[in-house]
Amino acid sequence: MDLFGDPAQWLPFTFAGLMGLSILIYVILDGYDLGVGVLFPFADDAEKDRMIASIGPFWDANETWLVLAVGLLLVAFPTAHGEILTALYLPVAIMLIGLIMRGVAFEFRAKAPAPYKPLWNNVFFTGSLMTSLAQGFMLGMYVMGLDYTWGHFAFALLTAVFLTVGYSFIGATWVIYKTDEHLQRKAISWAKGGIWGLVLGISAISIATPFVSPRIFDKWFDFPQILWLAPLPIVSGILVLSLWSMLRRMPFTNDRMSWLPFATASALWTLAYGGMAYSFYPYVVPDKLTIYESASAPESLWIILLGTCIVLPTIAAYTFLAYYIFRGKATELRYD
Repeated sequence: MDLFGDPAQWLPFTFAGLMGLSILIYVILDGYDLGVGVLFPFADDAEKDRMIASIGPFWDANETWLVLAVGLLLVAFPTAHGEILTALYLPVAIMLIGLIMRGVAFEFRAKAPAPYKPLWNNVFFTGSLMTSLAQGFMLGMYVMGLDYTWGHFAFALLTAVFLTVGYSFIGATWVIYKTDEHLQRKAISWAKGGIWGLVLGISAISIATPFVSPRIFDKWFDFPQILWLAPLPIVSGILVLSLWSMLRRMPFTNDRMSWLPFATASALWTLAYGGMAYSFYPYVVPDKLTIYESASAPESLWIILLGTCIVLPTIAAYTFLAYYIFRGKATELRYD
């Protein structure tokens, strides 16, 4: 197969790569701000204000990556979009309601009279929890092939809990990076508890995925693939041990390297995501539709590619700009 000669081959591959990259960036960036929302019940009022300030300049830009990923799925792989959204209609609706609740609560909590602020804090937490659980459920059902059985449903519920804990963990590492003193020490304790949920979640999905189909099992355990893929679990284990070691030694002197837990957690998420991408390629709907079978016509993909070459760098540029301008520790979030 001449992957880079025939547009009917390399264009779907390119769009699958762009969609996968968008999902990965979304999971890391919006994952931490969802995690911050999930951690709300463990913080007092002043700490909640500081936590909101730590994500205030970024959360809108973070969610743009989800819009881009879903948009690419719709226009580049319309058949797969229909299959996936049909199977996941209810959790997608719950996720969207949760995202709406978060957005409304984010603005209202800063402007509502003091007696109503706890209400909007609770709405923000509830929206974050709903979104995280819905995304975890969708991940579990996707791994199981989008087929609803009692076993698959139970696995999806388990994945929903694990992904939520994983989001809370990366959210805690973000709070470690963006805050200091008492709240930072509290976030370190949150991260120490959350890391085990993240490890259990990654382990559960990693163990279950090869047994979903003989094709995936062979991709991982046939020789010589098993040798080439061995570094993935080994490096993941090293990252987990590194995270645990640095969390035990934090806070560092003069708050140096407070960004390191978040960066290490992001690398761990990237490795886990890369393993999933390898497992399911070339299928976009597991064992039903490949990216080549479900792709739009090459003529359409050419036009979409031109638009993507404008939109993607624009999103990346303003995301980078936001993180650059608001680098350093979070300060008080003001609306006046």
